[in-house]
Amino acid sequence: MTNELLVASSILQWIALCAGGVVLLGIARQVGLLHERSAPLGAMITDHGPGIGDKAPTFSLIDVKGQKRQIGGENAAGNETMLLFTSPTCPVCEKLLPIVKSVARAEGISVMLISDGAEEEHKAFLAKHPLDGLPYVISAEIGMRFQVGKVPYGVLIDSAGVIKAKGLCNTREHIESLLEASRIGHASLQEYLAKTKGSAQPTGHSTPPLAM
Repeated sequence: MTNELLVASSILQWIALCAGGVVLLGIARQVGLLHERSAPLGAMITDHGPGIGDKAPTFSLIDVKGQKRQIGGENAAGNETMLLFTSPTCPVCEKLLPIVKSVARAEGISVMLISDGAEEEHKAFLAKHPLDGLPYVISAEIGMRFQVGKVPYGVLIDSAGVIKAKGLCNTREHIESLLEASRIGHASLQEYLAKTKGSAQPTGHSTPPLAM
């Protein structure tokens, strides 16, 4: 009797072990499907200003250090320029500043910070955060021309003064997505992924057999 109980217990344990393995395989498959279907989220375009492929509005102005700056038009050094619209009272902008510096160094692009607000707020922000060579421009007109409604917002302009990418930038991934969108020639990663998925869909027409 004891041997029979041991055999039955062993069988039940193996059944439970096999069932657990099947469940784990099912979970692993579902996780794989979710990972495959989840696309990287790039910077979202939220404005109605100049579009991708348009010439950027041109401005000639003075930054907070008294240096003359140019926005739009051809870049004499042949570099891309990222306009990052910020606010001295925006906590996300504050956290994004060191990331922007890192990306600018790594990618070899020019970055210009564009902000608006009270003078006292800018003084407090600049006293707390060293710019490390990044131009900082205070102008409400530029944001109005680009119709920027939320910050931090990035606009990538190529060396010929053409807008290549733009969107709301809350993370490093969002900033890098603008550069990637420019490289692949699409307005955003979302647009690229949508077109890629669309072209991958079956057309419903079968290929006719070859004549023998």
